[in-house]
Amino acid sequence: MSSPSSPQDEPGARGPLTGVRVVDVTTIFMGPSATQMLGDLGADVIKVEAPEGDVVRSIGAQGQQKMGPLFLGMNRNKRSIALDLKSPEGRAALLDLVRDADVLTYNVRPQAMERLGLGYDALAALNPRLLYVGMFGFSQRGRHAASAAFDDLIQAACALPQAMAMGSPDGTPRYLPITIADRSVGLYAFGVISAALYGRERTGRGQRIDVPMFETMVPQVLGDHLYNQTFVPPQGDFGYPRLLSPERRPYPTRDGHVCCLIYTDPQWRAFLAAIGQPALFDSDPRFADIRARTRHIDALYAMVGEALATRTTAECQALLAGTDIPVFPMHTFDTLLTDAHLQDIGFFSEMDHPDVGRIRQMAVPSEWSGTPPGPATPPPRLGQHSREVLREAGYDDARIDALIHNGAVRAS
Repeated sequence: MSSPSSPQDEPGARGPLTGVRVVDVTTIFMGPSATQMLGDLGADVIKVEAPEGDVVRSIGAQGQQKMGPLFLGMNRNKRSIALDLKSPEGRAALLDLVRDADVLTYNVRPQAMERLGLGYDALAALNPRLLYVGMFGFSQRGRHAASAAFDDLIQAACALPQAMAMGSPDGTPRYLPITIADRSVGLYAFGVISAALYGRERTGRGQRIDVPMFETMVPQVLGDHLYNQTFVPPQGDFGYPRLLSPERRPYPTRDGHVCCLIYTDPQWRAFLAAIGQPALFDSDPRFADIRARTRHIDALYAMVGEALATRTTAECQALLAGTDIPVFPMHTFDTLLTDAHLQDIGFFSEMDHPDVGRIRQMAVPSEWSGTPPGPATPPPRLGQHSREVLREAGYDDARIDALIHNGAVRAS
């Protein structure tokens, strides 16, 4: 791992990954979400951007300043250097950064990295300890190896819209309204990189690691919905009925919506007692066991909905208090920001960003007793750290000025 260069880089000073250096050539959502998690836990993440910057910089308010909200949400705890990797000088600068790096991350297709002269073999020759981590659409061993991919496409490829249609009253296939594939693969890549760092400590060798989106997401969907097709020959249809029930939704109340999950035998007994029908558990065969309840889940969830619809949200919470049935009011985006529990732990904080003013940040969700993450640094301007990073790589000011002049480097 990189040698400590300041007191802040001593082991554990900024989190458990202090001393790890990541050269991050990723853009959009998937890669930046993974590398922000690394940076949150102390890694020195050097975000390598094209001279025009990560396209996500331009989305939303402050997009004209290349500091839009989506970029701000995925790029704290990083330093930005802007390089034209299509120029010989820009490529040479990246190679100099790689020489002392622990990890290189990218999320273009591997064929594009090869065309740039930045394939694994070339970089491993410079740095045999390098972990070369690619996040892209498909495994390189199949027919879609060279195909482009993005979140919506991968959602469709792994049948998520079909699952949404099966659970929807109108049967319309829909994408989830979050970048679930990008963020799930980013989270998986974060874990893979952490494991690879541990593995390298034991072997002393780097390696190429591919994290394909399609193959990462298929188990996420079929883990629930392969269901009775798990058996050979099949013993029933696809789809876990409880998850696909149109009645599986937040329950309307007189003044909002509430969520409750009634799952086990004791929970169903307690619910039926709470609504004044305790005898049903033993008299109605639909409640006999979890298999029977799963077969009749639409009707049982509809019954729950009818019982709660006549009460306010607070009354529903009081009704189920002490029953061991999880219950929670449904938040809106507005009310989520004022959630009392999140306020207790200081989950949301505000930061003065030097370019766009005051911004809202979310906390690192893991809590560490021995090597806690350090204070967050604000998301960087495009090329904000170009000079700093190149100086660390041994470049003098005259050489940096020349690179800026010829367009190989952009600095701000």
